[in-house]
Amino acid sequence: MYHRVRSNKVVGRFLHGFFIGIPFGITLCNIIGYVVKVEGSSMQPTLNPDLPNCDYVFANRWSVRTQDIQRGDIVVVTSPKIPSESLIKRVVGLSGDIVRTLGYKIDILQVPEGHCWLEGDHTGQSYDSNTFGPISIGLITAKATFIVWPPKRWQYLYPSTSNRNALLYLAKSI
Repeated sequence: MYHRVRSNKVVGRFLHGFFIGIPFGITLCNIIGYVVKVEGSSMQPTLNPDLPNCDYVFANRWSVRTQDIQRGDIVVVTSPKIPSESLIKRVVGLSGDIVRTLGYKIDILQVPEGHCWLEGDHTGQSYDSNTFGPISIGLITAKATFIVWPPKRWQYLYPSTSNRNALLYLAKSI
């Protein structure tokens, strides 16, 4: 009898933890952020510099809700062509910016209102706005803010406009 009562308490605690923990974890991932594996070479050398070893980054959802997207930010975006997939790219141009493209159907274009221009850091190895055009800001789900794995690569991902692709945007004043 003693073991039966004790096992019921253990099961009850487990179920209580399960039914509290799972919704809490889902809420945490949806509001604060989550860790995501970066695959491929499109963001080299910033991410995945030593493939086949992949970087894992913290995808910060909170920062997208509380801060404006800026040129140079690395963002997680829902693919405009395959909505079940996510892409990680750098913001090169924002609404109103004039962008020089790399192989898009127009050489120079103005980014429409409510959109941005995204590119991978590894020119020619990236499925980005040069393929599918400007994307809606609403497709941005998070900012990649930290490399969390492997430990030797731990670092904050500062917005950068120093790479070749990020320098392609032209000032609004043109």
